[in-house]
Amino acid sequence: MAISVGDTLPDASLVHLGADGPAEVKLSEKTAGRKVVIFALPGAYTGTCSTAHVPSFIRTIDQFKAKGVDEVMCVSVNDPFVMGAWGDATGATAAGITMLGDADASFTKAMGRAFTAPPVGLYDRSTRYAMVVEDGKVTVLQEEENPGVCDVSGGEALLEAL
Repeated sequence: MAISVGDTLPDASLVHLGADGPAEVKLSEKTAGRKVVIFALPGAYTGTCSTAHVPSFIRTIDQFKAKGVDEVMCVSVNDPFVMGAWGDATGATAAGITMLGDADASFTKAMGRAFTAPPVGLYDRSTRYAMVVEDGKVTVLQEEENPGVCDVSGGEALLEAL
């Protein structure tokens, strides 16, 4: 069953590549008592993810902070090393976006948002969506009907929904 507005996030662990190497990140701890934005996408270095989705949150991160958002996080079914390199390559890390790997897709599956597209080599990947989470509860959720586009899940669209 897919998580929707009003639901509590699944208690998942993701991995972040920090200065000392990979570190486990418990979403329940990251969201407790905080207002965060989490956007998820099919894969690092893929077309729409690199040219539209991540750049939209780089452009809008300061506006989210001005609206009381404590942290903006990007989740993808990739390992933390790929997410770290991609965050550096896109400027997302420098902008303050936390890049989190869901290497085994456990969070993505628990969210009810996994898909597979063998013709392009994507297995157990995340659909494209963005959400606002307050104290662990989803308050806004916008998901694309097609993972190849970034309309309702982009930074500007999510800001409008706040």
